[in-house]
Amino acid sequence: MARYTGPACKLCRREGEKLFLKGERCFTPKCAFERRAYAPGEHGRSGSMRRGRESDYNRQLRAKQKARRVYGVLERQFRRYFSVALRRSGLTGLNLLQTLESRLDNVVFRMGLAPSRTAARQMVTHGHFMVNDRRTDIPSMLLREGDVLQVREGSRSSVLFKESFEDAENRPCALWLDRDLKNFTGRVLRLPERGEIDGNLDEQLIVEYYSR
Repeated sequence: MARYTGPACKLCRREGEKLFLKGERCFTPKCAFERRAYAPGEHGRSGSMRRGRESDYNRQLRAKQKARRVYGVLERQFRRYFSVALRRSGLTGLNLLQTLESRLDNVVFRMGLAPSRTAARQMVTHGHFMVNDRRTDIPSMLLREGDVLQVREGSRSSVLFKESFEDAENRPCALWLDRDLKNFTGRVLRLPERGEIDGNLDEQLIVEYYSR
């Protein structure tokens, strides 16, 4: 299962904004973006100072790359999600974002059960969750309306989940999801509306990128 293993803060610096890839650390002075808010690389600082008018292609590319990095998806899989969104009825851009939001690791994060999508992905790959009473360790699994998520019985007493669920009470749960922290369960109520998805993502530019 391919995934990005490099420094997360480098991705934020490349996009020129915080993507909150490391959870709570991103809200502290330890965040690398606070100390080096310029693109990585030898010419990062000078390049950002000399940057002129941005081309349409670069704006489209950056929008696509930002979405990929926010959800932790590599190019091949992201292109496949776009193909799925294109075949569905409705707005392609919204379909794409809804597909990304439906990933199991993202649902775990949106329920507030993990501080970041990276942590949620790790929890899933370690087999701590069950979907509709079946154990799964596939972060990219797409959930549908009515699907029930729960923590495995054997994982509930682990230190990882005790700490995570104690902190979960202070994290919000998305409106399109429902959670029951006492019973270690959650449910997908419906697909998210556009206003419930990150507003700093520009799905129209992504559509334009793949429509070239």
